Amino acid sequence: MSSVTKNSADSEVDNRVSPPHKKLRTTAFNDSTNTHTAANHLGKSAVTSGDSSLAAATSDSATVARSASMAKNGAVDDEIDEGLYSRQLYVLGHEAMKRMQASNVLISGLRGLGVEIAKNVILGGVKSVTIHDEGVASMADLSSQFFLREDDIGRNRAEACQPRLAELNSYVPVTAYTGRLSEEYLEQFQVVVLTETELEERLRIGDFTHAHGIKLIVASSRGLFGQVFCDFGDKFVVMDATGETPISNMIAEIEKNADAVVTCLDEMRHGYEDGDWVTFSEVQGMTEINGSQPRQIKVLGPYTFSIGDTTAYSEYTRGGIVMQVNMPQTFAFKSLRESLVSPDFLISDFAKFDRPGQLHIGFQALDSYKRIHAGHLPKPWSKTDAEEFVRIVTEMNDASPAKVDELSEDLMKHLAYCAQGDLVAMAAVIGGIAAQEVMKACTGKFTPVRQWLYMDALECLPENSTEVLSEEVCKPMGTRYDSQVAVFGADFQKKLGNLKYFIVGSGAIGCEMLKNWAMMGIGAGDTGEVIITDMDIIEKSNLNRQFLFRSWDVGKLKADVASKAAKVMNPAIRITSHQNRVGAETEHVYDDTFFERLDGVANALDNVDARMYMDRRCVYYRLPLLESGTLGTKANVQVVIPHLTESYSSSQDPPEKSIPICTLKNFPNAIEHTLQWARDLFEGTYKQPADTVNAYLTDSKFMERTLKQQGMQPLETLDIIRRSLLEERPETFEDCIKWARTVFQENFYNTVAQLLFNFAPDQVTSSGAPFWSGPKRCPHPIEFDLKNPLHMDFVASAAILHAVNYRVKPSTDRAHITMLASQVKVQRFVPRSGVKIAVTDAEAQAESQSGIFDESQISQIQNKLPTPETFGKFLMQPIEFEKDDDTNFHMDFIVAASNLRAENYNIPPADRHKSKGIAGRIIPAIATTTSLVTGLVCLELCKLVQGHTKMEFFKNGFVNLALPFFAFSEPIAAPKQKYYDTEFTLWDRFEIEGELSLKEFLDYFQEKQKLEITMLSQGVCMLYSFFMAPAKRKERLPLPMSEVVKKVSKRKIEPHVRALVFELCCNDADGEDVEVPYVRYVLPK
Repeated sequence: MSSVTKNSADSEVDNRVSPPHKKLRTTAFNDSTNTHTAANHLGKSAVTSGDSSLAAATSDSATVARSASMAKNGAVDDEIDEGLYSRQLYVLGHEAMKRMQASNVLISGLRGLGVEIAKNVILGGVKSVTIHDEGVASMADLSSQFFLREDDIGRNRAEACQPRLAELNSYVPVTAYTGRLSEEYLEQFQVVVLTETELEERLRIGDFTHAHGIKLIVASSRGLFGQVFCDFGDKFVVMDATGETPISNMIAEIEKNADAVVTCLDEMRHGYEDGDWVTFSEVQGMTEINGSQPRQIKVLGPYTFSIGDTTAYSEYTRGGIVMQVNMPQTFAFKSLRESLVSPDFLISDFAKFDRPGQLHIGFQALDSYKRIHAGHLPKPWSKTDAEEFVRIVTEMNDASPAKVDELSEDLMKHLAYCAQGDLVAMAAVIGGIAAQEVMKACTGKFTPVRQWLYMDALECLPENSTEVLSEEVCKPMGTRYDSQVAVFGADFQKKLGNLKYFIVGSGAIGCEMLKNWAMMGIGAGDTGEVIITDMDIIEKSNLNRQFLFRSWDVGKLKADVASKAAKVMNPAIRITSHQNRVGAETEHVYDDTFFERLDGVANALDNVDARMYMDRRCVYYRLPLLESGTLGTKANVQVVIPHLTESYSSSQDPPEKSIPICTLKNFPNAIEHTLQWARDLFEGTYKQPADTVNAYLTDSKFMERTLKQQGMQPLETLDIIRRSLLEERPETFEDCIKWARTVFQENFYNTVAQLLFNFAPDQVTSSGAPFWSGPKRCPHPIEFDLKNPLHMDFVASAAILHAVNYRVKPSTDRAHITMLASQVKVQRFVPRSGVKIAVTDAEAQAESQSGIFDESQISQIQNKLPTPETFGKFLMQPIEFEKDDDTNFHMDFIVAASNLRAENYNIPPADRHKSKGIAGRIIPAIATTTSLVTGLVCLELCKLVQGHTKMEFFKNGFVNLALPFFAFSEPIAAPKQKYYDTEFTLWDRFEIEGELSLKEFLDYFQEKQKLEITMLSQGVCMLYSFFMAPAKRKERLPLPMSEVVKKVSKRKIEPHVRALVFELCCNDADGEDVEVPYVRYVLPK
């Protein structure tokens, strides 16, 4: 894959242009106590079982408002609906969103491309959108215009679309305008988008917008060709060129020198590049550098860079943090008229480096052709029209100041052949790019396209396109697919209609995919069908990018709503919606019969495990897989083709970074550490103890299993039950307040005081270096203060959640909670000698493994514990963390706990929005990227339908719209392996039909394949091995293979299973280990 990097000390590819880990794992921070791996989830219920009593207590709006405004550090900006724009805010940020909400946008031309741009911009949340079109809807528009219906034919396109576009976002007024775009009318807009305007009109408007500081975007889609142009004025300021989170590092040394070198701690490469700007804070000794103006750096190595003259400063002593700064950049754009003759191109495909200049002339020639032919473009696949078009292009090129030296006649003919085409896939790609440019124009966030971008996807045509496609084959048929038939022909349309495809997931990508497929007519034929599954329900935060859903759909099943919406767009499409999770538990639904009738699978998932599962299914059933994903402005597409490419699972992501246990427990130095600590505190306080107690109360075998656990686990488990049922169980909400106040004291005063008792602020190590230096920040205890809102946030939220845990009615009256807290008396803490505190993870692990306790301790706790029967029907209420409900106090607790711990360690706090993103592991998402990526997927689908077998026709892709950056490459071929003279890939296998005994099975491979099976397994069950006990081997050898499986697994073979999969370890004739394919063992019917 092509990539573009600046000069960096780090040899790894720049994250801004490298794929967002194709499996889209997140590493904001990590999840479990040991490995802390962050994971995405395909779906989760919008309502958790842990909050019923809280919901009753917060039913009135005043209470909800109090909850949402707890503490200034978690205040919600009233101007932005964070519930709706949540995922987009993590892409753009609040300031950019505010600038966007002040922008009025005009979009002219409401065919497929125009409506795609309008949809994305409206979802994005600008101040207003005006849609303009002077034309009327035709049947051909329905190939790509998803908000037009057959009943709209003959109506003005803008007026017909207005009510449907207006439903997308209640915050964005949408107005239809059908008149002339006069200069007076244009003055009211900050951004103007033109999609169907003639060249002379574009030039007139372009001159006006450039002169009056109005941003102009021109976008065009002609069959398999697309074009985007941007003019943002003479002095367009970009506040953040990349959107990447600024990198911070801890400092080990700063030289006092004319060209001072800064050395960072060697825990991690600094990640900076030449030309970056940085600021400093918390530096001791050389204090003059703290808070000084940003300095531009020169990278010297992975841990060092230079910053210029520091000779006027004091000597560096220790400590300090260096932070990358996003510096504003100013860009000068040429007007449309000027840029036509002196173009600047953004390369969209490095394999087609020579095409932008040619297409620049070609698109202008299309306008000339239309002028000559009374507004008509060349007829689809008309050789006569194409030859005339080539003459026009050649003449224009010869006369153009932007002349290209070599003009491909074949490329220009194909532009003419496809010019009347209007494909929803290309509209989605160009529409996603253009809509992102609108957002850049409104906000100054991210780097704009400068200034022309051209794309083509001619690989979607048949390999011998000029032989099989003709004017007759591609002529209009009077159907909604005419604009697609104009490119691919009628036979291709029939193939699309009869496809049977499975979409897994009905979120953002799933919605866009269904829209595209409805327009393309996939599954609309007599034998075609689209099956979509998603077990999730619609939440408010989905509405910002999952555009098939409306506010009145919240709480409904995604797959059902999306399917109905797609059928409204094209009533002919045959869609079946399911609510199943894909996995081993649904293989009776998605069995051999189901998969064997499919033509392929499209993943629209948001978690790695489900992706890998579907990948294995596709490899097994030898089906193509269309894989895609997004991460903010980044997107990737992978096409998996049977017998040709590697599979999705063939490549692995690098190991995810983890936060060391001791860092979390005792030595945090970043807000990510305190947020992870707060999440762990939440789980360890409100979820895990309740689960453990309920298991004790309901499972008669619980105690027996607990006592068999290793190390300190039995004692720790029983102690949790004792504390939860005897010491911490409240009778009233007042008890909950007392408990919460005690928890505050323990976590934010006592623990820190003990840490400082063990390691005094002036302590030095055995080498004489300060103990509290480098990544170790010296903490201080916090004295509880009733008047401090953050302190009361913690007590209030902790007490309310404690009440929910024990099904005690909580109070959300802040004055009442403060009064109760004021009455709590907390015993003064005195640090104890002899308390061991681990300084390294190795010490912590050694302590946990070497735990020694007296058996009598367990007996004492057991004797104190009442029997489960004495609690009657009482059960605790475990609380599942839910980030998106601002009335459940979960995020109130997380924000307060994290920021209090940050205060302990003098770490800058995080507001509610940032805390929610990190603690909730939110994946940034925006509609523009989703639109683009599904368009790319649909182009790859067209290639599959064409039956292409050459690798060079297919494109794996990575895009970062923020930069913007595009990289396409051929898929990686399936790696080949070999035994004897037989080559095989992951797509190959041994096929055995009919029942064999184990001995016959072994003999078959020995005699037919000359392979000695040394080990044979099915799933996790070892069926045979060379080291197996003779008696066991003798018992199994005569048994049929299916009986061996049932005997070893101790399970029956389910009725839906038609074949078993066996894995082999084999030796060749020389006794050497050899890799061989797996075995598909078909059971007798």
